[in-house]
Formats: sequence, structure tokens, C-alpha cells
Amino acid sequence: MKIIESLKIKEKEYIEKLDNGMTVIIIPKPNLDKKYVIWGTHFGSIDNRFIMPKTEEEVFIPDGVAHFLEHKMFEQPDGTNSLDTLMAMGLEANAYTTNDHTAYLFECTNNFYKGLDELMDYVQHPYFTDENVEKEKGIIGQEIKMYDDEPGWKLYMNAMDCMYKDNPIKIDIAGSVESISKITPDVLYKCYNTFYNPSNMIMVVCGDFNPEEILEEIKKRLVKKEEQGEIKRIYPEKEKEINKKYNEVQMEVSTPLFMIGYKDIEGMADKKEIVKKHIAIEILLNMIVGKSSETYKELYEAGDLLSTPDLDYEFSDEYAHILISGQSKNPQKIKEKIEKIIQNYKENGLNEEHFNRIRKKIYGDYVVEYNSVGDIARMFLADKIKGINSFDYIEEYNTVTKEYAERVLKNVFKTENMVMSVVNCKQEK
Repeated sequence: MKIIESLKIKEKEYIEKLDNGMTVIIIPKPNLDKKYVIWGTHFGSIDNRFIMPKTEEEVFIPDGVAHFLEHKMFEQPDGTNSLDTLMAMGLEANAYTTNDHTAYLFECTNNFYKGLDELMDYVQHPYFTDENVEKEKGIIGQEIKMYDDEPGWKLYMNAMDCMYKDNPIKIDIAGSVESISKITPDVLYKCYNTFYNPSNMIMVVCGDFNPEEILEEIKKRLVKKEEQGEIKRIYPEKEKEINKKYNEVQMEVSTPLFMIGYKDIEGMADKKEIVKKHIAIEILLNMIVGKSSETYKELYEAGDLLSTPDLDYEFSDEYAHILISGQSKNPQKIKEKIEKIIQNYKENGLNEEHFNRIRKKIYGDYVVEYNSVGDIARMFLADKIKGINSFDYIEEYNTVTKEYAERVLKNVFKTENMVMSVVNCKQEK
């Protein structure tokens, strides 16, 4: 196994690519009771058009298949549900689907190997019938309708609509009631056989393990499959401009919600640079409107911001954007204030003392993530899907200078790439 060590935080990662193409990552945490395993496939909501390896067949699938498949994987031919089975063992089990991957996981202190038996059994043995697929359409249809009425989700989806015209990031992860009506067992098996091949999967294990021993236990439970080769994914051409500047809807909320977005046109153009850029963006966002910023203090004391805004940078090969969201009685004022502070930073540069203070805070946040087996495992999986090693955030930290952050500010925080989504209070008729 290849060993990667971060001397700064005294953590080791053991990584092995198996003969079938599957990647296994082990992060030992000696003397820790909790254990965590997550098994992910590089198949998310944006992967709705692809060319199948070997057959070279081009496939279009309905929106929401990755999420639908995740739901169906637990069902067994004998009528049992593997999620219930895992929970009955005293394990905290779950699964989730994102834009770029699907993951199955559990956390425990006892019964780890029993749980691993169940996890590796259900993920490798799909069971789809006309009857159970039709039944699931009703369940997921209800979930979709529930999210349609969820103000926070509507806020996010409308922000994506502002930034992107044809990019599949705009697609709801669960799809739509209409799109899931077209899902059949044949569609699910085709996607399963393509994307759930070991060569497209990563397993991350974190806890008090001997790396060689746990690797052998994983290998013993693998169903024999050949590496299938690369899946060619087809995405729309990248868009250089935003779709529209503003989107507003009225919903049942007590205070308006806002989401300000900056579309990052460059995105992951340089994979070697992306970690450094991500760190710089996190520092900049905290300086602009983070909890310790003058802007936040001023807006909060004036009653314009009700709490600390959420700050995020989402990126993959196909999209990249910054999001600033929160609650405010006057979203327009928040937008103008943020624009003003960014312009001031561009013209006068960043305050060195403030920059260094926030930089240390961000580093502290990275280090704290290594206290939780769950945070570690999920982080290593998500980063690996993007082609990043999670330790890079610790190693690249010192390379992010004030001057570098100022360049990122000018390149990414551009007024022409700024959008705003608002969910306003429903007006009385």
C-alpha cells in the first residue's frame, strides 16, 4: 500500500488500487472506539448522458436515476431492507446522493465486521423488479414534492438557474415527478452495471484498524468483477456567462432568504491550483462577511442580518461557484454592502493583520475535521472523486499569501458573474 503522511497533523493515509480497479483508502485512528466506513461510486445527478465502456453505446437517462438507484439498493429479494438490518445491529447507517457521487456508509463502535458483511453484500447485489420500482416512484415523488415546498432548497435551485443555462447542476438531485416516471428496472441495471463497477468506486475506512488486516477483510468480501475501463461522460459545453442576474419567489417564510452567487468561470481549469484557490476563497469569504468581519458586525447590529451567513465554494470539473446565503429583511442591502466591501478590497488591498487572523482560523477548521472519523471519511471520499488528496489542504495552507488571495479576489469575485436568489415572504391577498 502507498502511504501518504501529513507531518503537520500527524495523520497517515494508506491507499491501495486493487486489481479490479477499486480504490481503498484507510486512515487509522489508534485507540478510538468509533469506526466509520463509506463506499462511494462516481455517479451523481449530473451524469445523465454517457458512453458505456466495452459496448460504446451512448446512453441518455432520465433525471434523478442516481438518487433513485441509491434508494433501491437497500431492498432485498426476501423482503428485508438492508438499512433496517444495519440499524438493528446498533449501527448508524445511511446513504446519500450528490451532484457527482453516491455513497453508502455506517458508523459504529461494535459489530463492525457484521456491518461490513451487510454493506458489501447489498451494494454488490442489486434487486430491481417492475413492482418495486413502481412502488418507489410514489415514495420519491412525495419526496420531490416536499422539497418543492422547502424554501432553502428553492433558494439554492433558483441560484443555480441564475448562474447556469444548460449545466446539469441545475437538475434537482431527485429529478422530477415526470422524469422518474420513465425509470425502469432496465435503466437501473444499465446504470448499476456501468457506474457500480469497482473501477469507478472508492471505499474509505477510518478507525482503530491495522491497514493490512482491514484491506484483506475488504478483499474477501468483494464479488469478482473485471475492471471495465473508462466511462465517457458527456456534458454540455461550459458556459462563460451567467444565465440571469436575479430570481425571486414568494413562499411561506417569516423572514426573506437570500443567496448571492459568484460563478467561477475558470473553475478547476488547473487541478494543481484548485486546493490553493479553495483555501484563498474560504479566507476571502470570512474576511468579507464572516462572523468576525466588520461587515457582519455592522449588518447584524443594524438588524439587517439575522445570523451568520453560510459561506461555501462548490466545484467539480463541470461547475464552480461561490455562495453566500442567509436571512435578511433587506436582501438588496446585503448585496450592495458585499459589493462595496469587495470593491474596497480590490482597490485598496486586504488588511494584512485581518488576513493572517482569518488564515489561522481556516487552518484550525481543517485540523478540527480530523477529530471525527465520519468527517474524515466523507472528506477523503468527496475529495478523491474530485481528484484531490484531502491532506493537500493542510500542505498548501502556507502557500496562500495575501497577494495570491488578492489575485483570486479580482479573478473570481466579478460583478458581471454575480447573481442573487431571493425567497420573499408571501404577500397577504
